[in-house]
Amino acid sequence: MSIQNIRSFGELKAEGYKSKSIKDELRDNLIQKIKRNENVFKGIYGYEDTVIPNIERAILSRHSINLLGLRGQAKTRIARLMTQLMDEFIPIVAGSEVNDDPFAPVSYFGQNLVKEKGDDTPVSWVHRDVDPIKAANMKLDYSDPRVIHFGLIPRANRSLFVINELPDLQARIQVALFNILQEGDIQIRGFQFRFPLDIQFMFTANPEDYTNRGSIITPLKDRIQSQIMTHYPKTIELAKTITQSEAKISDFQKNAITIPEIVKDLLEQISFEARESEFVDEKSGVSARLSISAYETLMSAAERRMLKSGDSKTTVRISDLMAVIPAIIGKIEMVYEGEQEGAVNVSYALIRSAIRTQSLTFFPQLKDLKKLKNNSSETYNSVINWFSSNELNLLNDLSEEKFCQELDQVENLKSLINEKFNTLPEDGIYLMMEYLLHALSEYSYLSKTQLEKSFQFGDLLSSMFSGDID
Repeated sequence: MSIQNIRSFGELKAEGYKSKSIKDELRDNLIQKIKRNENVFKGIYGYEDTVIPNIERAILSRHSINLLGLRGQAKTRIARLMTQLMDEFIPIVAGSEVNDDPFAPVSYFGQNLVKEKGDDTPVSWVHRDVDPIKAANMKLDYSDPRVIHFGLIPRANRSLFVINELPDLQARIQVALFNILQEGDIQIRGFQFRFPLDIQFMFTANPEDYTNRGSIITPLKDRIQSQIMTHYPKTIELAKTITQSEAKISDFQKNAITIPEIVKDLLEQISFEARESEFVDEKSGVSARLSISAYETLMSAAERRMLKSGDSKTTVRISDLMAVIPAIIGKIEMVYEGEQEGAVNVSYALIRSAIRTQSLTFFPQLKDLKKLKNNSSETYNSVINWFSSNELNLLNDLSEEKFCQELDQVENLKSLINEKFNTLPEDGIYLMMEYLLHALSEYSYLSKTQLEKSFQFGDLLSSMFSGDID
């Protein structure tokens, strides 16, 4: 008989249903998934050898879990995915506010109904994705156990209960969790009985020294059996995978805009630079949401330029990175020195640092160009020398054709790129030409000026290169 057809306690017993605790339920389902080599936490990247094994060990140990880490480290996402380890349906005494197990009801309502009707007790089924909380309206005397108001935790009986940002809870509320974590029951104020509950608790928290909002009190921390540290992606490649999986890009953008891998690398490098910056508070962290929002903004910047210029297709440019400053500002917490510099200036500095770091992958000579005495250095110098009597203004709204024409003015620039990267397509050649100019600027071989006034009025920044640097 399918569960849809089981409508009474007697039918449930006849089918041989065995009830189990929520922790055993999670454990048994995890065991089956591990045996089948299934991915338990789909969409979570970079934790395969660190966080996820620790979570699985905690579940197998039937532990309550606290995910401790900085913001933007997928703590809430993991907690939500935990529901996929629950049974798809569980039977409850029909009408129960606290998911009463027909085999062991805990509420007055459930116990009384099973006692009264026995095998005829009506049974209903709760799906793991459905919130079973209901409201009751009965006119009863306040001394009657049926007037108990069941809060969120009792109503989550036989379920997974997640508390985000645990340190934000007031100390007195944290104290109220002691008994349920240690003894598995709660006491309802004003009633002389203890209420046994079957709950898997999962908490998330930032490190205690993140803000002054609060902390996890020590006795509560002692009762949470497994505390698992999360972390940021450790490589650019992994960070790109996360960004690509989360960014919301329209079909039009996907079809009309090309975003080269080197630009994706630069975008992720911004977050890596921010996590090391002296201007950014390392205790607050730099969320993966920075890269996701920046990626979406970057694509929109290229789309806007394409729409204004009338082009049918475009390639994301290095200078488009300046458009992601609004996406950076809200994602970083700065120390005092950073506040003095200003959010826009710090964001701009992070972009420049990313260009400086990543450019050595393609132009390693820039680090010691002044010391080199070979044909390579002479080629670079010929490009640099052109700027001694010329300027190049790369306006952000330039069409693809005019953008290429501007770069073609610089003597030996295209031939240098062709020599170093002879397999690039045409748009890739011009991207690397622009990349080299930005890199030369970051290593002080050229001067670059950003038209900040236009940024203040909502337009994208433009780059003007000149040869003012010796």
